[in-house]
Amino acid sequence: MAGRFAPRPTRTTVRGGHVVVPAGVPRQAAAPGRVRTWVPEGPLDLGLVLGPLRRGPGDPTFRATPDGSIWRASRTPLGPGTLRVSVHGGAVRGQAWGPGAEWLLEQLPELLGAADDPAAFEPRHRLLALTRHRRPGLRLTRTGLVLESLIPSILEQKVTTVEAYAAWRTLVRKYGEPAPGPVPVRMYVMPAPRTWALIPSWEWHRAGVDDKRASTVLRAVRVAARLEEAVRMPPEAARERLEVVSGIGPWTSAETVQRSHGAPDAVTVGDLHLPGIVGFALAGDRHADDAQMLRLLEPYAGQRHRAARLILLSGRVPPRRAPRMPRGDIGRL
Repeated sequence: MAGRFAPRPTRTTVRGGHVVVPAGVPRQAAAPGRVRTWVPEGPLDLGLVLGPLRRGPGDPTFRATPDGSIWRASRTPLGPGTLRVSVHGGAVRGQAWGPGAEWLLEQLPELLGAADDPAAFEPRHRLLALTRHRRPGLRLTRTGLVLESLIPSILEQKVTTVEAYAAWRTLVRKYGEPAPGPVPVRMYVMPAPRTWALIPSWEWHRAGVDDKRASTVLRAVRVAARLEEAVRMPPEAARERLEVVSGIGPWTSAETVQRSHGAPDAVTVGDLHLPGIVGFALAGDRHADDAQMLRLLEPYAGQRHRAARLILLSGRVPPRRAPRMPRGDIGRL
């Protein structure tokens, strides 16, 4: 479940109230962009809600700034767009730029969990009850975009998150396009499906992506339109459509619909760490497998993904007893 934690602040780029622009990068003229104000029902924590969309500290499509704002660069059905989200008092202010600005602002409430129903979750364990009480601003995001979550999830298959984040960062920076608007640092919109399809094999290799994952991405982008249609389906039907593509299995489809659909029951199976974390938190069993994890989460049927999120946010994880999984670097081969 890579990207499941709230975004951590990165090195500040604001000094004296002025944005520091890296040398050689033209400074964009300030533009007001389109603006929308939305008042959520109940508390809202931007970091908790949007954190799962961040693919590592250097994600070129995501930035959290020192003023508490979160910036996202997305490829929408109307084209590239940049969204800045901030909270003032009890109101959310969304500001967007680019051809996709109108679409991003229209989707703003769902992005911030307006379609989610936290009240449907009934904690059956004290740990989850306490965590929900301490994290009242948790909502499940719904981006309404499939490929945006599918491609990085494919890159995260069977490798460390460090490797996957590096591959995403390298490919988006090289083949994406600059995010529109006065972004705080250099940001990029992920490549269009045709651009992904035209990436040479050696560039996948240099980015540390093996042939299996690269081929899966290529198969997915060839049917990009059909996969994006899945956002209008129920999560289970959407997962079935995604898994028709060879190389996309239950782990990848769950990681995708958790973000694209805000699916509260799409629990991730096949994860290296999650079963042990859930087993340790709910039953003291750090060696739990997927079957045991699903049995422990049975009381939360319909809300199993939310239960897993709360367990991860609780901080109750088994102590490390083995070295970290070694990082591979096929780019040097």
